Amino acid sequence: MKDTPGWASPGSAPSDGQEADSSGPADRPVSDRPAPSAGSPAAPPPPAPQSGGQPGGNPPDPGTKWSKEQPPRAQWSAPAGPRTPGQAPPPPPPPPPPGAGWGGPPPAGPGPYGGPPQGPVGYGGHPGWGAGWGGPPPAAKPGVIPLRPLGVGEILDGAVSTMRTYWRTVLGISLTVAIVTQLIVVLLEGLVLNSTTDTSALNDPSATLDEQTRAMGDLLLESGIVLLVTLVGTIIATALLTTVTSRAVLGRPVTLQDAWRDARPRIPRLFGLLFLLLLIAAAVSAAGALPGVLVSAAGAQDAGAALSLLGTLGAVLVTLWLLVRFSLASPALMLEKQGIKKALGRSAKLVRGSWWRTFGIQLLALIITNIVAAIVVVPFALAGAAASDSGVSGFLDGTGNHGWTYLIISGIGSVIGSMITLPIVAGVVVLLYIDQRIRREALDLDLARAAGLQGYDNRTPGATPGR
Repeated sequence: MKDTPGWASPGSAPSDGQEADSSGPADRPVSDRPAPSAGSPAAPPPPAPQSGGQPGGNPPDPGTKWSKEQPPRAQWSAPAGPRTPGQAPPPPPPPPPPGAGWGGPPPAGPGPYGGPPQGPVGYGGHPGWGAGWGGPPPAAKPGVIPLRPLGVGEILDGAVSTMRTYWRTVLGISLTVAIVTQLIVVLLEGLVLNSTTDTSALNDPSATLDEQTRAMGDLLLESGIVLLVTLVGTIIATALLTTVTSRAVLGRPVTLQDAWRDARPRIPRLFGLLFLLLLIAAAVSAAGALPGVLVSAAGAQDAGAALSLLGTLGAVLVTLWLLVRFSLASPALMLEKQGIKKALGRSAKLVRGSWWRTFGIQLLALIITNIVAAIVVVPFALAGAAASDSGVSGFLDGTGNHGWTYLIISGIGSVIGSMITLPIVAGVVVLLYIDQRIRREALDLDLARAAGLQGYDNRTPGATPGR
């Protein structure tokens, strides 16, 4: 073992292969030791007798702890041959640098994460003992996200970065969808719904039960039509933005024509997926309310009402669980070219074991986008109400008439809000899908190869460390 600075351990044998041996010259009498040969340094003289039982002197006293056999004197410098009289001795070796050797403090410098490691140099030029650990190498980032498991902030930042980097394509898609959707909603409300529906009985304390029931039906009809039109626009926007986000992860440019060409064959199946999810939610809600309706029909009104309330609450929880479980079916259908049934199975597999994380990230994205939308939409709605005949007071108490002025001004605010929120919601869902596949299926290797990064050709999925 070589006595290398920074790596030698206490108690090691002397360098150059010398070993302590019980049969060495220290055990022999002075008279039995071999005489030095010519050309070799003279043997050291025997130690002078010392009192007190020290090694090299008289035999130790019985009360001392010294061993009878002692190791030989260590010859730490190799002999340089006989010196001529008057020759100066060789200069002493230079002192070791600060930090070299056992227990020396490393020189001051950046921390292990603040730059290259600083410390004594070991074998092969690598940092020696105490140099610190520089952390794993950074993940490749060809596009808007690093190719590794993502955090919540990175998913949200990736969605915003996609909108900021590809703003022409993203805003072009969301603006087109928002304008068409709001135009249909404004025309339906101004030409059809305002003249056929009446919801004023809901704010009238003296209204009869039949009037309130009819007003509730009109409100549900109006909300349902608006929701249906909005869902259609959302599906188309989600299909197009899924393609844009998948290209943004690889750092590849995409135009509106490219997004439409890639997404158009999958849009009918995306509509089928949405219809199936709505059908499942309606079936679960009906199943939860059915026991209470049957009990009420049997004559137990109070018990039926309580059972209906509990059943509805349970149905809401089951519906929420199913919707989160199948929330990644849309990107699976678009990016994997799967059918509706396979897409639902893929989503269930990816969300399994991560339901709460998936729910929390999507809920956070919805809260953020709703806050942004409210900041944009509410001022336009108030401005539209102030410009209408009933004024802001009629708008606040629900008795005002939604005329064309209010519908147009509030529609402009809705277009601006949708233009901002649609890309964020769609981007979060797609990046969450990619993150789950990276965590479970090492999709980052496939993405790196697809992006043309070097060093990933000979690696196989599943070989990424830290899984």
